[in-house]
Amino acid sequence: MKRRKFLAASTLGALATATTLQAESNSPQPVAKQEVLELRVYTMNFGKSGPFQPYMKEALVPALKRAGVKKVMAFRESGMSQPGKVYLLLAYASFDHMLKAQVKLAQDNMFKKASMEYRKISSANKVYTRYNTYLMQAFSGMPELKEPTEARKLFELRIYEGHNDDAVSRKVAMFNDEELPVFLDTGLDPVFFGNLIAGPEMPALVYMVAFDSMEARDANWKKFVDHPEWNRMKVLPKYADSVSNIIRVFLEEIEL
Repeated sequence: MKRRKFLAASTLGALATATTLQAESNSPQPVAKQEVLELRVYTMNFGKSGPFQPYMKEALVPALKRAGVKKVMAFRESGMSQPGKVYLLLAYASFDHMLKAQVKLAQDNMFKKASMEYRKISSANKVYTRYNTYLMQAFSGMPELKEPTEARKLFELRIYEGHNDDAVSRKVAMFNDEELPVFLDTGLDPVFFGNLIAGPEMPALVYMVAFDSMEARDANWKKFVDHPEWNRMKVLPKYADSVSNIIRVFLEEIEL
């Protein structure tokens, strides 16, 4: 599968460094600026969605990149011959960049030309019914979306709901302060971690991990569950009752 070449790619080493810097407030090295992440979930109109992927690949994504959005990934639900939903993941440098990118997109004549036929599609033949947007700020412990390796074929999107804002804040702190290194130690390869600012399922946090296969996924999660550090921290009172529900979706990448 052809991968995108991110201009500001993060690495596992960068994640580990950022996590260390989170704990060492006196370190002279700056932590990378937290990206703003947007996850759009399109519910496709079954049998009418054919033009959507070419529109993304040939019109929308090139225009977003011209607007400075260098990190773009697209997914569909794993094992689906017809995409019931399409997931578009975008990483902006900041909130200001996100707003400016929307203005540039609206003014982009190349985008208007490339999307002309798509924009002519009538409501009777609409390619998707609606889409939801999850707007997030990347965790300080993992401030940038990280490109997965070629071997990663399976992606697990997880949404951790909390019963109130304080619960989610405590779970975010758990990840930033203690849990992220355990992910690295057990082969759970993170793509992003985001604190949900606006969107469905609030209050919540959202993250994605990547695997070579479902068998690798199950093996890595078992390593995590058995890890002594996880078993130590999960019983700490400060993290108690911080997750009330977990939503899991398995995805495969769409080539852009």
